[in-house]
Amino acid sequence: MDYEEIPRTGDERSTLLAFLAWQRATLARKCAGLELDQLRTRSVEPSTLSLLGLVRHMADVERGWFRRTLAGEDVQERYSSADDLDGEFDNVDTADADEAFTAWGEECELADEIISRRALDATGRQRTGREVSMRWILNHMIEEYSRHNGHADLLRERIDGATDRGT
Repeated sequence: MDYEEIPRTGDERSTLLAFLAWQRATLARKCAGLELDQLRTRSVEPSTLSLLGLVRHMADVERGWFRRTLAGEDVQERYSSADDLDGEFDNVDTADADEAFTAWGEECELADEIISRRALDATGRQRTGREVSMRWILNHMIEEYSRHNGHADLLRERIDGATDRGT
């Protein structure tokens, strides 16, 4: 997931998309070079937070906001369900990292295609019926990645001491 320099004077759409690409690339970078057992490493009890769980979570988040809410597709989460609300985090002990990264990449690509066909003012409906604009969704996704990339920073430092002071 490559990203270009975030425009400092660009229009709103290109700026939002660059920030989203940068946040996606940051999560990928936080996971780079780790073995499966390291990706599965939990933060601290009782939390089930792990880097692999974050990747699985973001696949579901991309899927939910862009495919289900914005495009109106009838898709369910990949990793969680009504019976297992935190499945993306709870079930990493036997999870396949390659599958998770592939799923996340696929959901990002599908999201990008949906985004490319819509204006910022285009709207979709949440499961609650509330109408939201693509502009709102993009801002929310940047916030969602930012929050979880902070978690990823701490997880990565706990795993191998790596810090990324340049982000």
